[in-house]
Amino acid sequence: MSFFEYSRWDGSQNFTPLSAEQAFDKISEYLLEHGEYVLRQLERSDMEDSDLLKYLVKEQFLEKDEGGQLALGPRGLKRVEQKALEELFQIVRKDAPGKHATDFKGAGQVRHEDSKPYEFGDPVANLNLHETLKNAFVRQGPRSERGDGPLVDLIEDDFVVYESEYQTSCATVLLLDMSGSMARYGKFYSAKKVALALSALMKARYTEDSLKIIGFYSYASPLTERQLLLAAPKPVTIFDSRVFLRVALDNPPEFVPEHFTNIQAGLRFARQHLARTPAANKQIICVTDGEPTSHLEGRELVLAYPPNEKTARHTLEEAQQCARAGITVSTFALIEDYFYLGLVNFVDQMARVCKGVSVYCNAGELGSYVLEGFVKGRRSRKRMG
Repeated sequence: MSFFEYSRWDGSQNFTPLSAEQAFDKISEYLLEHGEYVLRQLERSDMEDSDLLKYLVKEQFLEKDEGGQLALGPRGLKRVEQKALEELFQIVRKDAPGKHATDFKGAGQVRHEDSKPYEFGDPVANLNLHETLKNAFVRQGPRSERGDGPLVDLIEDDFVVYESEYQTSCATVLLLDMSGSMARYGKFYSAKKVALALSALMKARYTEDSLKIIGFYSYASPLTERQLLLAAPKPVTIFDSRVFLRVALDNPPEFVPEHFTNIQAGLRFARQHLARTPAANKQIICVTDGEPTSHLEGRELVLAYPPNEKTARHTLEEAQQCARAGITVSTFALIEDYFYLGLVNFVDQMARVCKGVSVYCNAGELGSYVLEGFVKGRRSRKRMG
């Protein structure tokens, strides 16, 4: 328990102002939890013309967009990502850039002390010169027995190269649940931190990889890094105990509830995106806290609550499509406070139909599990044609 004492400042107390970084860190915590609403509130308050906001804009933590609205600046986005990386994955900024290692050996950049006979196509840069010359000398015998021939006569069988670790590139899509229930228990706050940390991790260490973030709710849509930081769960707009709605996508009504859970649309967007990437490994990481309550049927959007078998079936069929396309699917189910029997059953079904991975955890554990899933999901070796 913390106790605070408030009193009027009389000028005798020591006062240390916050640095720009510290001040932005305070604001960024609210951004992570409440999204763009925080910036709009700053604009409406007396702070808009304050020296603090002017200073944060000057230092590029915040900026004004084309419409004159307060927005996240490039330095601010980078700081949030780095802070999330340090907190969730405990990787310091000075960590040297690198790549994911795999358990396979083949063409790559990580060299081992083990050697093997040269095969056509092996990189000459991996030549083990010492062993190569030794093979030639052993084969030819002492020079005194060879007369005036060359000091060493190399043939193909003499060449030896170092073993090298096979390293792959990986295209990852992170599916982030933005349904109304994600606002509870800090679930969306934690999920956003994980997504931002993963983005920073790939920029720093896995530069040949790619990351796409897609938010899913009643539908699904891609999110840039800035959009992700300013995003929030969709507010619940209808409270009926039973809902069944069909929405024509080509002619939608003015009001469509957005707080439902459309995992099928998220998987479909992810699969279509990954089909356009040339990476050796492709994976989908899905973070959700509920069973699917929305799906697509042709050009219609179906919203159904409580969750029903038809929505589950359409979602599982899309998961199978991902598996057939060679995509690894890992699903992280957020279980908070009580046991989500329906969610667990559905996530288990999805793991079975796509031969993927299912993980149950609370919001505080999400970071370490997603990091482990990200690394493992990109280690399957693909044969190069």
